[in-house]
Amino acid sequence: MTYVIGSECVDVVDKSCVQECPVDCIYEGARSMYINPDECVDCGACKPTCRLGAIYWEGDLPDEQQRHLKDNADFFRLALPGREAPLGSPGGADAVGRIGADTPLVAAIPPAGT
Repeated sequence: MTYVIGSECVDVVDKSCVQECPVDCIYEGARSMYINPDECVDCGACKPTCRLGAIYWEGDLPDEQQRHLKDNADFFRLALPGREAPLGSPGGADAVGRIGADTPLVAAIPPAGT
């Protein structure tokens, strides 16, 4: 089981969760944040600090957020636009910095305010 960042984060990228993650498994795309399911230790420290209410434990995902479970994993398992290979599990977001690309699901969401 893992934690998942849902659609509330798209185009907001608040990052209040990042400082609370003890294993540095929350990565920044272009328009959203993503939790690496292979690096997450299921501590839940990120969930109460998210000011957007965008973080869910996998078992508590509302129906309208279910697509983000696979999407968070896809961020690490697919070769994203502009990248030759999947990100995988690099061992911490701090070391790689902002990725600057998103999954096809997030990229297809109309920008906020349009």
